[in-house]
Amino acid sequence: MPNIVVLVKRVPDTNARILVSGDRVDLSAVKWVISPYDEFAIENALQHKEAAGGSVTALTLGPAGADKVLKDAKAIGVDEIVRVWDDSWSEMDSNGIQSALAQAITELGAEVVYCGKNAADTGAGSTGPGIAERLGWASVSNVTDVSFDGGLTVTAPVENGVARISVSGNAVVSCDKGNIKVRKPNVKGIMMAKRAQVNVVSADAPSATVTIVSQTPPPAKPAGKKYEGGASAQEVAKLLRDEANVI
Repeated sequence: MPNIVVLVKRVPDTNARILVSGDRVDLSAVKWVISPYDEFAIENALQHKEAAGGSVTALTLGPAGADKVLKDAKAIGVDEIVRVWDDSWSEMDSNGIQSALAQAITELGAEVVYCGKNAADTGAGSTGPGIAERLGWASVSNVTDVSFDGGLTVTAPVENGVARISVSGNAVVSCDKGNIKVRKPNVKGIMMAKRAQVNVVSADAPSATVTIVSQTPPPAKPAGKKYEGGASAQEVAKLLRDEANVI
């Protein structure tokens, strides 16, 4: 029976207002949620367990505040929740994050890893393939459907269509939305998650070679324009054609 790991990341709620204070994004007041594509990874991991047995462990990297998304995953139905962290870490680049997660995955004895295709805060999409490279595993990205008849088969987009890919051996599967309907936690799951213990583990991570120098907000949008009456129709049509590119 497979030992399944699903990666989850805490990100600011996509509806949150993001502020810049000084030269850094101020996240002190935002609501943290599971990155949306990770929800599809959780669903695929749970379906894998239901089809083939085994267990599902949700794994994240971050300080104690990241426990919330692990407990959210526990409420949905994962078996174990693990956070990898070292208080000596501050700003980590993708190399350090992927190295630490790969080490934790190895120590957990995982046979397959599911993750979102990218994170809502960075959109980088490097974590899944990067971890697969460090583990020496196969990597399948942008997966929109999974099936488990006689093994793991995934569907992913290719030029001019889709491909069905049979996956044998260890693999990291990066999940897109597709037609998957994610399950939501019920009251029992939420109550059990509140009492769940987060297993905190450490790992080795190389020093960051890429650091953020500064962050600035995007330029303010220009004020909107208002037109009334038929006399404005020609000018409105010109703006729609030349600026909005809709006609």
